[in-house]
Amino acid sequence: MFEQILVAIDGSKIGQRALEIALEEARVWKARVHVVYVVETGLFSSLPMDSTWEIMYSMLEKEGQDVLAAAKQSAEAKGVTMEVHVRQGHAGNEIVKACSEYNADLVIVGSHGKSEVDRLLLGSVSSFVVSNSKVAVLVVRPSRK
Repeated sequence: MFEQILVAIDGSKIGQRALEIALEEARVWKARVHVVYVVETGLFSSLPMDSTWEIMYSMLEKEGQDVLAAAKQSAEAKGVTMEVHVRQGHAGNEIVKACSEYNADLVIVGSHGKSEVDRLLLGSVSSFVVSNSKVAVLVVRPSRK
């Protein structure tokens, strides 16, 4: 049913849960997984374009590379084919664009980002993706443990 699964991760626990679900779905459907980490440049667009901006971007990009490297290891351990992508911009827009570019037929996102404050500051990325995606979207909620 699914051949290309796109999952957005951000280093949060719920992002990790979304990745685990994506890997399990990929095993079931023998699908390829595309993992996207978006450096949300809107977070610091009001800062002057000086070394502060560059430092913040560099830190976020490094975090993304680390998160993606861990995701790749998880995929290899489960025998799942995976491609990783770092993008920059508005997370919702970038996830929807990536879905189209990588021919995904399922998108998996967490219900919120690293903190609940993200929802207030940025609007809900998951809501944006649900509203704008042309393919099925699975929104992962926190586990009830």
